[in-house]
Amino acid sequence: MTTRISPATHADPYGWLLTIAAVVVGVLLMPWTSASLNIGVACAVVGIGSWFAARAGAFKNDATISGVVCVVSLLLLVFVAYPIGRMLLAAFIDQNGAWGLGNAADRFFNADVWGTGCITGNVRCGVAINSMTLAVLAGGLSTLFGFALALLAERGARRNKVWLRILSILPVVTPPFVIGLAIVILFGRTGIATQLASEWFGIPRSRWIYGLPGVLLAQTISFTPLAFLLIGGALRLVSPTLEEAGQVLRGTPWHVFRTVTWPLVRPAIANAFLLGFVESLADFANPLVLSGNFEVLSTKIFFAIAGAQQDASRAAILALTLLLLTVGVFALQQKWLGNASYTSVGGKGDNGVPAPLPQGVKWGAIALVTPWVLLTVIAYGVILVGGFVKDIGRFDLTPTLAHFGTGFGFNFDGGLHLTGSAWDSLFTTLGVAAVAAPLTTAFGVLAGYVVSRHVFVGRRSFEFLTMVNFAVPGTVLGVAYIVAFNVPPLEFTGSFAIIVLCLTFRNMPVGVRSTIASLSQLDKSLDEASATLRASTSRTFIKVVLPLLRPAIIASTVFGFTHAITAVSAVIFLATARHNLATVYIAGRVDAGEYALAIAYSSVLIVIMLFCVLMIQRLVGTADLGRRAAVGT
Repeated sequence: MTTRISPATHADPYGWLLTIAAVVVGVLLMPWTSASLNIGVACAVVGIGSWFAARAGAFKNDATISGVVCVVSLLLLVFVAYPIGRMLLAAFIDQNGAWGLGNAADRFFNADVWGTGCITGNVRCGVAINSMTLAVLAGGLSTLFGFALALLAERGARRNKVWLRILSILPVVTPPFVIGLAIVILFGRTGIATQLASEWFGIPRSRWIYGLPGVLLAQTISFTPLAFLLIGGALRLVSPTLEEAGQVLRGTPWHVFRTVTWPLVRPAIANAFLLGFVESLADFANPLVLSGNFEVLSTKIFFAIAGAQQDASRAAILALTLLLLTVGVFALQQKWLGNASYTSVGGKGDNGVPAPLPQGVKWGAIALVTPWVLLTVIAYGVILVGGFVKDIGRFDLTPTLAHFGTGFGFNFDGGLHLTGSAWDSLFTTLGVAAVAAPLTTAFGVLAGYVVSRHVFVGRRSFEFLTMVNFAVPGTVLGVAYIVAFNVPPLEFTGSFAIIVLCLTFRNMPVGVRSTIASLSQLDKSLDEASATLRASTSRTFIKVVLPLLRPAIIASTVFGFTHAITAVSAVIFLATARHNLATVYIAGRVDAGEYALAIAYSSVLIVIMLFCVLMIQRLVGTADLGRRAAVGT
């Protein structure tokens, strides 16, 4: 008589390998703060409980899936649901510590938040109205310019693609203050363009750039490449066969464009607008540099915490307002696009040639794109040159390395000594990114795998929990972490761990979605064949699934690494003098008027991140070729 060994009781070396890896990560976490011990004990208890649950029949007797779901759920509850919940509760507590729904409602509907005085009278509007106005304009303009760029890149001359691709990756490797700084240097009261306009045309100098025009200009330059990437991808998926059918029926280029191409890219245009809208609401760096008296929610929240007010309750009210606006926009997106189908790619071959652009559309796109390209090139040129000259703001182009020496100086008096003021923040930032990026990828891949490949009770809730941070602005998350982790037993405030944890769970949704997208292209029969050969779930995951997820893993790691370096809105509340970060250091230099040093530091970060992105892109290309070669053989 033989007894079938269930997956839960099978002697699984890969399961033990995963467990040992988790213990190693836990041990590494322990020295950071005493609160890590509480988290480690809780994970151990939940892990043991999940094993007994699998033995009792839960999760189809699969101890691996049970452990992953239970432990990741615990971490999501602690580091996502708990801080956001505490932040929401803080909105109902006044400065004296008393609970009051009426007081919270008064502050939420205050004229400082929702006032429309700028429309009906000669007073300022509330910060929510200002933020929504800016977001609508920034989303609309970035979508318009992104659409024009995509048309020229995908339907214009092939040579356009190369330099447009280069422009498209710039936002990925650009620190958040760079564009704002460049605009100040160009169009500030003593800026280069302002001086030239005054000397050549007699235009009086002014501070018009500080306020809505300046922030809108900076955000349009920053977000247009994101819209270009979205719309360009949709244009590539439009089947040329459909456009050829329109031409065969004697449709003019304009008629084909209006009735075939345009309807098929409308979802991408809607997504680009909504992405620009949400990014504008969450943007912290550009308003901090350029907003002047034009107040927006993201900076208002910061000054409620870090300014003279020291009012956590008001910050929570403003953060709740920002969160409601963001979630509302996502809900509108889901409602509008959720039930529509815009499929244009089927199983048949598509060897046609995309229809040429109508002449009017082509020249209109060129007219739109030209000023954006010129301004973008000039802005990045100012940043790249500004670190190597004495004072780019006053057009003093005397070559110098003094700014780099101030930030990254060193000498060899009796050994290597790092004398620059920026070294500590650079090492801390790289350390945070090096720790947070693998954790982001690990949690994202594990969560995406169990959501995509396994059915269990509460799967929808688990998936929703993994995606909550995708709709939460960084400023809101930073306030939530300050409110939640400031007292025992989970006191992380001021530690290295809280920065890593914030960035890990902030970027985790990208890892989850990229894993789910990759797994949707892999046939489940691969998993089933492994299971038929009596391989455990963990062995199937490591030996079969994980190698095929290499592009998604690399992409998630790149995103986690670059965003850990460029993040500012979430971590500006969490950084301390001991654990300072590059973006926070740059913000301090901007606030002190040391633009040249801020520009030099930004140039260093751009070079570091560009090197990392190019290396990762090379690895991704190698992975694709390797897999195709394997299939081909």
